[in-house]
Amino acid sequence: MPNSAESRRLIACHAYDDVMSLDIVGPLQVFSSANDELSKMGRAKAYDGIVVADTEGPVQTSCGVRLYADMGWRDLDLCRVDTLFVPGGSGVFKQLKDAQILDWVRHAEKVIPRLGSVCSGALVLAQAGVLDGRMATTHWSRCEQMARDFPAIHMMGDRLHSYDPTGQDGDPHVFTSAGVTAGIDLALAIVEADFGRALALSVARRLVMFLKRPGGQAQFSAYLIPETGTTARLSSLLEWLPANLASDLSLESLAGRAGMTPRTFSRVFSRDLGMSPARYVERVRVEAARALLQDETVTISRVADLCGFRHQETLRRAFQRHLSVSPQEYAERFARKALVSAT
Repeated sequence: MPNSAESRRLIACHAYDDVMSLDIVGPLQVFSSANDELSKMGRAKAYDGIVVADTEGPVQTSCGVRLYADMGWRDLDLCRVDTLFVPGGSGVFKQLKDAQILDWVRHAEKVIPRLGSVCSGALVLAQAGVLDGRMATTHWSRCEQMARDFPAIHMMGDRLHSYDPTGQDGDPHVFTSAGVTAGIDLALAIVEADFGRALALSVARRLVMFLKRPGGQAQFSAYLIPETGTTARLSSLLEWLPANLASDLSLESLAGRAGMTPRTFSRVFSRDLGMSPARYVERVRVEAARALLQDETVTISRVADLCGFRHQETLRRAFQRHLSVSPQEYAERFARKALVSAT
């Protein structure tokens, strides 16, 4: 490392075979872009990025691209590291069985200012025990597993990340982020903590991102319809539902279409789907509304009608329950143009 690096924050990312490349490259690009923005302002660069692996050299990522590790993780002086990221990927399960890696993570937690994970890399932090008693999140597909296997962790499945420099709604020292691109949100939050909101927004603009998604915003992932365990009558109903969201989807109506009494239908549905019919219907309607809100030509009022919410306020309350944002906020972030509510 050149001498000028002594005054910079060293950002280290751990790499391993079958790691998710974006879990590493995404956060590192944020810090590199922060350097570019600082240089434009006539200020010194603030970050140095480094990739460490089992040994120096190429590391095969899950997409086939090879990243070059600058050094072996055993040779990294953790006392010089500001932030260490543990990324996710299909190779993470081998990391969970590596006692040396887990010991290294435990030691890192004691000596570095910030230890974070991206996506399923949270499982490594959990296995090492450094998340016990802390808030954490991970990729939506692993949240249930983490909650089950690590009950001492306060799981937040609807969060993008658990970093909070104030320690009021997250942790400034050990933190996690959700799936893949949430690592970029996490890195932006760190830049904001280090240099303020203006620089973080400049970096987001440079990367052509939505300016900033707060860590408390829900993960935007489609709800998956279970393919196993449902009766033939329910399977037919589930296929019919998405195309008929504006219809009468009351318990009595759905039970009649399934050929059951309301009481039997409610019991069978909850057993096979893991939720009540009313909650399932609301989730499907919210998912349909999400898709429509990405079309700038459709008003929020029209979306409410098409998806069976009838009123904008009903749609708003459903969005808050499931996604922790309003339809207007969702449209502003995800539509090509911000939607305007019909008056």
